[in-house]
Amino acid sequence: MTATPTTATTPGQAGPQPGERTGARTTEAAELITGARQRIDALDARIIGLVQERMAVSAVIQKERIASGGRRVNLSREMEILATYRDALGKPGTALAMTLLELCRGRI
Repeated sequence: MTATPTTATTPGQAGPQPGERTGARTTEAAELITGARQRIDALDARIIGLVQERMAVSAVIQKERIASGGRRVNLSREMEILATYRDALGKPGTALAMTLLELCRGRI
């Protein structure tokens, strides 16, 4: 079975063809890409929710640390987090961890 190429919208056709939105050259590829993008959107929503939850937990930790006379930030703990992300994801993991730490404690 041969894949059917998508065509551009011509006057009189309703809406864009699937390939126009996805960059795919076949309907089958456009459908697969559309489904995969929906999965990515769902994953992104979960990631955002987890980051927000992490921010809330970090706020509790900071509040308690400061209330007990401690410092706002625990640098040794942050180094552990950076190493964890770096070990799991490589150099981009370090940048991701730095962003998470900044979101959770603000800029120092």
